[in-house]
Amino acid sequence: MGRDVPVVVFSREDRRKYREKVRRCLDVFAQLLRESRFELERPLAGLEIELNIVDADGEAAMRNAEVLAAIEQPDWATELGQFNIEINVEPQELTGDGALRLENDVRARLNHAESRARSQGGHLVLIGILPTLREQDIGEGTLSANPRYRLLNEQIFAARGEDLHLCIEGVERLETHADSVAPEAACTSVQLHLQVSPEAFAAHWNAAQAIAGVQVAVAANSPYLFGKELHRETRIALFEQATDTRPAELKAQGVRPRVWFGERWITSVFDLFEENVSYYPALLPLCEDDDPRAELERGRVPHLHELTLHNGTIYRWNRPVYAVVGGMPHLRVENRVLPAGPTVADIAANAAFYYGLMRVLPHAERPIWSQMSFQAAEDNLSAAARHGIDARLYWPGLGEVPAAELILRRLLPMAHEGLTEWGVDQAVADRLLAIIEGRCLTGRTGATWQVERVSAQGGDRHEALRAMTLEYIERMHTNEPVHQWEV
Repeated sequence: MGRDVPVVVFSREDRRKYREKVRRCLDVFAQLLRESRFELERPLAGLEIELNIVDADGEAAMRNAEVLAAIEQPDWATELGQFNIEINVEPQELTGDGALRLENDVRARLNHAESRARSQGGHLVLIGILPTLREQDIGEGTLSANPRYRLLNEQIFAARGEDLHLCIEGVERLETHADSVAPEAACTSVQLHLQVSPEAFAAHWNAAQAIAGVQVAVAANSPYLFGKELHRETRIALFEQATDTRPAELKAQGVRPRVWFGERWITSVFDLFEENVSYYPALLPLCEDDDPRAELERGRVPHLHELTLHNGTIYRWNRPVYAVVGGMPHLRVENRVLPAGPTVADIAANAAFYYGLMRVLPHAERPIWSQMSFQAAEDNLSAAARHGIDARLYWPGLGEVPAAELILRRLLPMAHEGLTEWGVDQAVADRLLAIIEGRCLTGRTGATWQVERVSAQGGDRHEALRAMTLEYIERMHTNEPVHQWEV
């Protein structure tokens, strides 16, 4: 979904042609998998980081076009809302001090972008949901100018036939309606990419699904939406609801949502793309002129444009990615559960924890997904989103235990082992995983700090949220991990 699309009205003929083209792409993808034409697994870490733009008072600033023009770097791009931008960090080696160099590179890029944003009266914030965001900040008029967002908005509402219903029951209750997908713009995340071979893809995807709840529990950073205290990681529920193409009747029939955890462990990456084609009608039926089968017969690597565009409109929490780089196709697992922030150090720690686990779990003699049900993994994600570090999660051999205990007893040693196998310098691994350990020992994540700080502030809720946001931004710039922040 990253590529631009034209302003267009789709006909029935467009949809028929697109369906045929997607199915042709799927057949060609199957042939590519059979013939093992893929670039093999490489230990590369790639990141996408979404940020919010605020003014000097900590309120949402609808200035992403101006800020991007001031930054003037190709690795920065618009996101859905005019108060969002995104940086795409090129994949880098994890070995040696690669994780430290990645962290320093991200900090340097963000500092440069912040200085340019200030020239436009804006400031950048790494946070899951901007606490000061109000309902009046969210509407069709605040979508970014790029035509793809308006087209996506039109197609989602054409499929729904009615306004979005947002209802989140948490510490407090939020119920409202929206006439655009703009509430999705409130969700700002970090996406982690890991390149894997076709043969190893299923094991890596299954492992990523198994630890999704753990990731969210220890990294929760989205407790507020529209002034209400909801879940510790409200972003999960909000994203699920804000992109739902189903009216109530289709939900009752069991039609699958477009933001989806999934329903089963897989045996091949093909399972996921086949599900996409079988279950989901096209949102953006745009066809390219190339014929993927003819491309393959000529000895070229097909880009499978229609299949990848369709995949980009289905928001799995762990999404399969097919891409062609330098004439070679490859596969990636795109991990999408993490919120942005609170600091670059925290983001680097979350990434190290994930990559460490993903070096060990997929290769275990007795895979974790053979010991727990898929439903248990999904339940873990729901519990973690609601309760954060205070969630109780299921893990084979331990039963249902506090998230912090599971991480400290079982998963941190595993992540250390994985980073060692990646060849990460011991001092770098120790520093980053100590941040995860610190959150578990103190019980402090971005979400708990926000809630405690607002409670300590007292008084008018929005003013408390605004004061907390300004303090959050100051602390974010120190790069001191959130578990060390005082209330």
